[in-house]
Amino acid sequence: MILGNFSGVNEFRLLGFSEISHLHPLLFVVLLSLYILTLMANTAIAFIINSDNALHTPMYFFLTQLSCLDICYLSVIIPTILENLMVGTVSISKTRCAMQMFFFLFFGVAECFLLAAMSLDRYFAICYPLHYTNIMNSRVCKSLVAGTYICGTAVGLVHTLITFSSPLCGSAINHFFCEIQPFLDLLCGNTFPSEIQVIVVAVFAILSPFLLVIYSYIRIISTIIQMASAESQQKAFSTCSSHLLVVTFFYGTASSMYLRPKYSYCAAVDKFLSLSYSVVTPLLNPIIYSLRNKEVKGALRKKWRKI
Repeated sequence: MILGNFSGVNEFRLLGFSEISHLHPLLFVVLLSLYILTLMANTAIAFIINSDNALHTPMYFFLTQLSCLDICYLSVIIPTILENLMVGTVSISKTRCAMQMFFFLFFGVAECFLLAAMSLDRYFAICYPLHYTNIMNSRVCKSLVAGTYICGTAVGLVHTLITFSSPLCGSAINHFFCEIQPFLDLLCGNTFPSEIQVIVVAVFAILSPFLLVIYSYIRIISTIIQMASAESQQKAFSTCSSHLLVVTFFYGTASSMYLRPKYSYCAAVDKFLSLSYSVVTPLLNPIIYSLRNKEVKGALRKKWRKI
């Protein structure tokens, strides 16, 4: 369908996994199971941290925020994916599509900056242990979290408004939700300015916090190497290894999705990448932090004994 202007588009069609329709029942069961597990795992982490006074520290405050973001982030797209798997091609109104894109960007960008704030917390804890409690006080932690939400709101709002104000020449989105990259295929005429816009936003939302993460870990590793005993080195590294794993997976998949030009776009590959950072990562986060963290495991055992 050729459309002259966006004002004439009342709804979009999400093609989803139409190329593997025979696997829809299996995918539905798998994704629904992952969604339920993710909700349970992240809710459990947030509950355990809030109910245990020993975990009321900056690191676990940020981890609680991460769990909440993961729940919201996943809940933006999973209902649409499940609907697509049940009925095939899904029709979605332009208002719902715009809201989905905004909230996906909002929670995604907020998580990028939150991971950077968490690396900053580990930097001060390891490099300036004597001043850590004064530097990372409650006001600073809340300000950092507020900053992540402000960045998420700004990027989501600006990017969604610009994208949805562009003239469109189609209504079929070859994806399972209103993702940015496949949406570019609907734009009329020269899409280069829109591609640049996506890359600029990605540089701000992904690359800039990632550079802060890299700087923090360069200083952290340098400090750990200079520690006197191997035991001290192992203890210091164990406090940030979980975060490093999460950062590597999240930034790696997100960068491969957004920090590249449109001509390299492949629908099948990008659907897989989207599932990786939007569905798998929110489940991995609580697993990594609980399995590799003695304090969280101890709090879980205490709560289990009480139950």
